[in-house]
Amino acid sequence: MRSPCVTPAIVLRSWPFGESDKIVSFLTERYGKVTGIAKGAKRSRRRFVNTLELFSLVNLRFQDRPHSALAFVHACDPIRHFKGLTTSLEKIAYASYFVEITDGLAGEREENRRVFEHLREGLIFLEENGISLSFLTFFELKLLKFSGYQPTLEHCRRCKKKFPDGSQILWHFSPRDGGVLCGPCSTLRKEAVPLSSEALGVLAELQEANSILPHHLAFSPAILKESRPALVRFIQFQINKELKSVPFLEAFSCA
Repeated sequence: MRSPCVTPAIVLRSWPFGESDKIVSFLTERYGKVTGIAKGAKRSRRRFVNTLELFSLVNLRFQDRPHSALAFVHACDPIRHFKGLTTSLEKIAYASYFVEITDGLAGEREENRRVFEHLREGLIFLEENGISLSFLTFFELKLLKFSGYQPTLEHCRRCKKKFPDGSQILWHFSPRDGGVLCGPCSTLRKEAVPLSSEALGVLAELQEANSILPHHLAFSPAILKESRPALVRFIQFQINKELKSVPFLEAFSCA
């Protein structure tokens, strides 16, 4: 019998299965997204005590099962519970959104250590520093980049007109085209979201920021709020489903 796989992992979601089991989806450091069955998880006082809650960072031990898409979860050892994320509705809203979009953009069994590290560091930053629109936007843009969906912000996707070009024209963001369109090209996409030059400049700067904590970047909340519809629609377009956490998130990010 093969030895169980062992890897750090973050709990993305879980749901009941039968009377005593749970199905749990993890984002792992070494194996991408792994979904498995935790036998007796509802009743276990040893293997799974306080380790299958949403956001938990654990050391996961699992084993693939023949002829089944569900792995067998042997045990989870706690690394970090992120209890600070549950101290306010604002942090819960942000953390739930981070986990949902990561879950949607991460591929099943597609190893991507940068995505795992980005979510882990994002949850740590959120727990220790609280919410901010700058960090929310930064997290989204970096997640898109690490997942292979980075939007084009430096030039029009159709005519290649560069940004910035010195003018104050109104740009548009097109989820279908994967980036921004200049004014004339945007007439071909009725669903494109308008963006001022200022808002596009903020997105471009945050996309290029290297740190998980861009302290030196200070942006107008109004400009950041302007960019929210563009990014949310783009992420939903890539995931191809409605994001359940968005209404809860918007109550705090756009107030």
